[in-house]
Amino acid sequence: MICYLFAAASRTMRQVLVDHARRRRARKRDGDRIRVPLDRALAGFEERGLDVIALHEALERLTQEHPRQAQVVDLRYFGGLSVPEVAATLGVSDTTVEADWQFARAWLRGRLGGSGQ
Repeated sequence: MICYLFAAASRTMRQVLVDHARRRRARKRDGDRIRVPLDRALAGFEERGLDVIALHEALERLTQEHPRQAQVVDLRYFGGLSVPEVAATLGVSDTTVEADWQFARAWLRGRLGGSGQ
């Protein structure tokens, strides 16, 4: 049950950031903007040169091809879970999570054309 809760929370956080990024991009040329806390979260991605929408689209492809690795990314990157927490949530070993994390990062780096974190 906890696995589903963490997975749902991480996926929801990702979707909230993606939706906010889309709205922000849509009103990019609308003069003064009111900054909300989600802008700070998006700024963290932007500081690392990441486009949240492009990341989301790449993660959707990763989910289709490698679902567990995509879950690891959601839980670590958007959920803020540590390797042991992800392992416990998914019912796999820490070593498996580390391998999945490494694979997913390389896979995403290849799709996003950068050095992503």
